[in-house]
Amino acid sequence: MSTALEARERSFFLNGEKLVLVSGAVHYFRIVPEYWRDRLIKMKACGLNAVETYVPWNLHEEVRGEFNFEGMLDVRKFIQIAQEVGLLVLFRPGPYICGEWDFGGLPSWLLHDPEMKVRSSYKPYTDAVGAYFGKLLPLVEDLQFSKGGPIVAMQVENEYGSYGNDKEYISFLKATMEKYKMTELFFTSENGMGVQRDNLPGVLVTANFQEYDHGYMIFEYLKNIKQPDMPLMVMEFWTGWFDHWTEKHHVWKSKEFKKVLDYILSEGSSVNFYMFHGGTNFGWMNGANEGLGATNEAGKEPYRADVTSYDYDAPLAENGDVTEKFHLIKELVQKYLPNQVTSLPDLPPNIPSTTYGKLSMTSYLNMNDLLTFIKQIESKKVVPMEMLDINNGGGQSFGFILYRTTISQGKQVKLTGTVKDRAIVYLNGEQIDVLDCTVEDHVIPLELASGENTLEILVENMGRVNYGDFQSPILNDQRKGLRNDVQLDGKVINSWIIFPMEFKKSFLQDISESFKWMNSDSSVNVLKSPRLFKATLDISSTPQDTYIDMQGWDKGNVFVNGFNLGRYWEIGPQQTLYIPAPLLKEGQNEIQVFELSKTNGGLVTFCDKPNLGELAEHTSDFDNTIVIQS
Repeated sequence: MSTALEARERSFFLNGEKLVLVSGAVHYFRIVPEYWRDRLIKMKACGLNAVETYVPWNLHEEVRGEFNFEGMLDVRKFIQIAQEVGLLVLFRPGPYICGEWDFGGLPSWLLHDPEMKVRSSYKPYTDAVGAYFGKLLPLVEDLQFSKGGPIVAMQVENEYGSYGNDKEYISFLKATMEKYKMTELFFTSENGMGVQRDNLPGVLVTANFQEYDHGYMIFEYLKNIKQPDMPLMVMEFWTGWFDHWTEKHHVWKSKEFKKVLDYILSEGSSVNFYMFHGGTNFGWMNGANEGLGATNEAGKEPYRADVTSYDYDAPLAENGDVTEKFHLIKELVQKYLPNQVTSLPDLPPNIPSTTYGKLSMTSYLNMNDLLTFIKQIESKKVVPMEMLDINNGGGQSFGFILYRTTISQGKQVKLTGTVKDRAIVYLNGEQIDVLDCTVEDHVIPLELASGENTLEILVENMGRVNYGDFQSPILNDQRKGLRNDVQLDGKVINSWIIFPMEFKKSFLQDISESFKWMNSDSSVNVLKSPRLFKATLDISSTPQDTYIDMQGWDKGNVFVNGFNLGRYWEIGPQQTLYIPAPLLKEGQNEIQVFELSKTNGGLVTFCDKPNLGELAEHTSDFDNTIVIQS
């Protein structure tokens, strides 16, 4: 039987031999499974000996009680491939993962409980975690190193020290892992705030940072005060940064990256590159921030949603291409750890990409026809999407939600509070206003026709916040849609029809076969209301990676053969969406575009290079400071 990973004498030991872990974050759920092996072999060829992955609860149990561990979510297969390649595995099952991922990986159906307190010992929450772990952990229990598998360490929660101090909750997580026979080394990863908080006995504290100054302070604290007999490890050495809509594309200079990595390895520390390969926030799964970074004119730190690409300026680009940082890592690993990289596999070539030229949308469904495929819900008041009585009583998780009512008189409508996250208001099928969550108690003047008028409010969930700390504990406040009353001339409107627009794969298949599609008119560029367009992309040979360029369109989502690629938005920075070749097929490929307002004449272009926007040198807006106490 293999000997488990041990942390003692300021070092890691595996099978009794000293080991420096050189790991990289690769999230299986951000990559099509056909490319898992390519990414993992490239890691091994770089000199890494481990891979780290989060586990997203909100995909594995998107609907309460319905679990999915197949296809792109086959975490067991991913771990097995890692072992075949020769990599150890650092397993980070959450339940909270942050990760610039919607709601930090927590399922939105938790919020159907109006009293929900996530990341705490609140019993409905821990009951849900227990049920989830009861499905997840038995799947990987036999893949632990001591039982012949590659998993050498498991994380307890994620950056909890900066969020809360509920020791009962953290103890429950560790006990639940042990209940399901998880016996490998337990660890937690913490930023500068978190490392100073109390941690569970027997749980190794590892560090998260990017800049040299922050790393130096955290290392000094860990070496001299927190755990002087334990090995140093940077569980998240941030190799780049993520992007928000309206900003530029962040990059971190390779020169600065090399300087900090040199310092980490010179200290004898183990390291995990976050990210080694970022991948893509397919579908609706991007996260958001609120309470981080720059403030607006009112002095508030605004809501900012992440883009679809999770390129991260990482050592492997979004499409898996090797970058300069890859070669810098290999150079420094060979310098400091020559005995660990004596035999490396050949580096696989980059996967080719191609252009498929221009494609015009051939047909469309208008909004009213689209809604006939959705079961409507009658309600006296508007409610957030999570509070709808659908999906096993867990509400709506993702997408858009449309609120419709009829009025015959009135001068103005008021949306009390704020919308979550962006709303378009229509009167009799024509757009009359657009607002986002920065606007409070918004009043819209009305010019009504005689008789009944249809008022509609379409709200987009642009991504739930994925990070909160004890200074900004906002995770329990992530319900989306309209959360407050809508008033007509000061009186609450109390009759609504609600349409949850989830765009699930079965829905897309049903509407694809509809007879209601109409021929597109390329001369119509500005839309009165949203439309779903479609076209057929013919591929005459083996498909290759490509990118769909949405410049000239406004805002929406692209679907390829029923797969939700993700969001585009003219405001940028990102202008193209990555299409991995396995999503395509030789022959006819159905491309669908749900567009809110502008269509570029119905024309899209397939190109062989990404356009992630104008570059901006990254300076972390994350406060990772630490006060060293003697």
